[in-house]
Amino acid sequence: MVTLYDTTLRDGTQREGLSLSVEDKLRVAMRLDDLGVHYIEGGFPGSNPKDIEFFERARTLRLANATITAFGATRRKDVSAEEDEGLRALLDTGCEALCIFGKAWPVHVTETLRTTLDENLAMVRESVAYLKAAGRTVFFDAEHFFDGYADDPAYATAVCVAAAEAGADAVVLCDTNGGTLPHVVARVVAEMAERVSVPLGIHAHNDGGCAVGNSLIAVASGCTHVQGTMNGYGERAGNADLTSIIPALVLKMDDDCVSHDQLRLLTEVSHFVAETANLSPFPHQPYVGMSAFAHKGGVHASAAARLAAAYEHIDPAAVGNLARVVISELAGRASLTMKAAEMGIDLAGDAETVSAVLDSIKELEHRGYSFEAADASLEILLRKRLGGYTPYFRLESFRCIMEKREDGRVMTEATIKLHVEGHRFIATAEGNGPVNALDKALRIAIGRYYPHLDDIELTDFKVRVLDEKKGTGAVTRVLIESADGEKSWGTVGVSENIIEASWEALVDSIDWGLSHPRQESDPS
Repeated sequence: MVTLYDTTLRDGTQREGLSLSVEDKLRVAMRLDDLGVHYIEGGFPGSNPKDIEFFERARTLRLANATITAFGATRRKDVSAEEDEGLRALLDTGCEALCIFGKAWPVHVTETLRTTLDENLAMVRESVAYLKAAGRTVFFDAEHFFDGYADDPAYATAVCVAAAEAGADAVVLCDTNGGTLPHVVARVVAEMAERVSVPLGIHAHNDGGCAVGNSLIAVASGCTHVQGTMNGYGERAGNADLTSIIPALVLKMDDDCVSHDQLRLLTEVSHFVAETANLSPFPHQPYVGMSAFAHKGGVHASAAARLAAAYEHIDPAAVGNLARVVISELAGRASLTMKAAEMGIDLAGDAETVSAVLDSIKELEHRGYSFEAADASLEILLRKRLGGYTPYFRLESFRCIMEKREDGRVMTEATIKLHVEGHRFIATAEGNGPVNALDKALRIAIGRYYPHLDDIELTDFKVRVLDEKKGTGAVTRVLIESADGEKSWGTVGVSENIIEASWEALVDSIDWGLSHPRQESDPS
């Protein structure tokens, strides 16, 4: 069985623009434990107060599967292991497992550490032995191993052997620069498996786009310990992505590193980590992305409806994801029928309506609409075509006035005239932009009739200019994302006037939200 070692909380946070608070790190650790990860690297206690606090508070975590691990370096040159502050800091965390890195590339030994090759070997050997004598599980990360092996294979090997002979529980071969190719990893791991007496691990970076592939081929070649991060977060191009490695191991390589029940949490945990890091989940991410099992082409969707395995390399449910149909100008009858069924609309056997709606969709997309991220607008379009749509209000007119004030603030005032259930209303509101002001005025006008409106909020607003060469006369597409605390939905509007496009998307957003009210929990 492969041992999974997650370093999201340490190596992953080295990604540009990513920062986790102590609370964030504790919550992520709990979810990684749910997923079944064996070791969670919490940080570098000798480097900053945040990591010290994390290890103190992590002692109270009740973990069912994972062991919290502290990360550090070998002893400093010309200092004994017993006197090294960094090694002492590792022991002071109280962690049962520790991971230390040491140099495996001669150029780093002589130029970075400015010491001798023999002293570096002693640093590795003595540091591992000291931590083992304290009763800890010790992993040794051979930093820059693959570059070192290419430059001086005898010395890179000697570093790993020194760690193994000192009692390391695993020696981890690190592709720190991330540029090694899979065929090289396969050859080198196989060679090292014959020379090192303890389990081998792999720690791959993604600078060459091969981190996941390198990790998997390392396992196939003899590694039984894999290090990586959730969603591939990490410095530069990132680390090996555990959300791709774990399902590949379980579903394609028959390794029981996590149970199938735990694997079904993968998509949820991936998105949780992304949201905690204040990053949008990548929709095209393998296995866990929203688009990972999305069928857009009409032929693909039709075939997938009859035989999912024809266009899906695994069952999406195995990793907690969903298959879905994306409607666009490429859609066919099967695609639209499947998508309508997802929305509770039965188009089966109604070929005439399906053809008419498809023609309408293709014409709208030619004009600039895009329904891939606007399912709510698509559903409203379908219900209008089928005659089952009743708008919640009717617009008479709206007007927006922008004012730049003496104090530098820019405010927009919107006035809306509309009809609700036979009554005419006029409402005015101020906002920090035309969409915000229109949204506020609309809520004032219709809120008394539709209490559920209080639950609906706009969470994202995107504008794209479709034909830039026309300058200020270009057609604009507006996509709005909305949510009510239970679900989220997307709507689209297109016009040469950005405010009109925004209004169109806003109306669809409100209409769809009102027609799909949030399910209130049972107070009992």
